[in-house]
Amino acid sequence: MANLVESDEELVELVNKGDSNAFATLYYRYRDWVYRLAWRFTGDHQDALDVLQETFTYLLKKFPGFHLTASMTTFLYPVVKHISLNVRRRRSSSHTCEAALKEIADPTLPQTSRTELAAALTTLPDQQREVVLMRFVDDMTLEEIATALKVPLNTAKSRLYNALRRLRGDPRTKDYFLD
Repeated sequence: MANLVESDEELVELVNKGDSNAFATLYYRYRDWVYRLAWRFTGDHQDALDVLQETFTYLLKKFPGFHLTASMTTFLYPVVKHISLNVRRRRSSSHTCEAALKEIADPTLPQTSRTELAAALTTLPDQQREVVLMRFVDDMTLEEIATALKVPLNTAKSRLYNALRRLRGDPRTKDYFLD
């Protein structure tokens, strides 16, 4: 029977052997992360729930025979992104950074600071904003970001560097992104 102390790799092995409790453990381990990421991409609670469901349906269909070759978040990130973007296209909803801001910004910050941070993030090109959020909200390493986005490591580094340079130059956010 699966329990929370088992590694993702062990749980995947158990699911491959038909253990539904192991899949449930993976679900409970990653559902909140998937939901937050989906909300960040969709900007809508119901859409994020739909993405959550579709993501784990997709993962379940990978079994038996699934082999985890990276961290689970590295595997799930492009899945959540793709499904979220499809949901957004279907719903024609606009992208918002508000969901990510609730995680980035210190909750003790005044609303005006949160609004300034959101405004500055929206000025970044999508690819730069994405790596900033992956790095600082999802706490992914540059290697994990590169793998999840299917780009060379130097591309991920360059996007993050350029985004941080822009944010450090913005008077609204320079204090958040010190050198």
